[in-house]
Amino acid sequence: MVRDLKQFEEGAQADLTEAGGGSNPYEKSIAFAPGAETAKLVSLARTDFEFTGGAHPNTSFASVIWDKTTNKRLGFADLFRPGADLAVLDKALCAAANAAKQARSPGSEAATLDGKMWTCPKAVSTPFFLTPGSTPGKAGGVTFLMGPYQIGPYSDGPYWIALPQSAFRALLNPAYADQFDGAPVKAGDVTPKNG
Repeated sequence: MVRDLKQFEEGAQADLTEAGGGSNPYEKSIAFAPGAETAKLVSLARTDFEFTGGAHPNTSFASVIWDKTTNKRLGFADLFRPGADLAVLDKALCAAANAAKQARSPGSEAATLDGKMWTCPKAVSTPFFLTPGSTPGKAGGVTFLMGPYQIGPYSDGPYWIALPQSAFRALLNPAYADQFDGAPVKAGDVTPKNG
C-alpha cells in the first residue's frame, strides 16, 4: 500500500509539473475494513479512493483472505471446489445485487447476467471477503465488493453484497467448508459512500 501511494504521489507531482504548477487536486487513500475471522481464516476488504481532478472520484476494491494454518493468501479457486458449477453463485449474486439496487434506486433498470445496459458481474471475477456470522468463530457468508458503474450509474455508488453461506455451501472446498456456519451478521455499515 505504501508503494501504491508513493507511485500515485510521484505521478501527481509529474502531472502538476507538466501543467506548470498550481494547486494539485489529486487525492488517494487506501482503507481497510475487517471481515470475519475463523479458526483458519482471516479476511479484509480494501477500498482505494482516488481523485485526479475529473468529474468525480473513483473507488475500487480488493480483498485478502488469509489461511492462518498454511500462512498463505487464498484466491477464489482455493475457497471453492475445483470444477464447481458457479452458475448458482452467479445467479444468487445477481439477485442480491438487484435487490440492493432497487432498495437504493427504486424502479431502476435491473442488471442481468447477459445485460445490455447493466451486467451482473461473475462471482469469480468480483473481489469478496468473509462475512461475520451468527455462529461464533464462523463466517456466515461472503461479501462481494462492486464499484460504481458495475450495476448502475455512478450516482448509485458502490455496493457491498453479502451472500449467506447457505447459498453456496455445496460449492465450498471441503478444506474450508467447516469455517462457515450460521447467517451473515452486519457489524456496522462499512459500505463506502461516494465522495
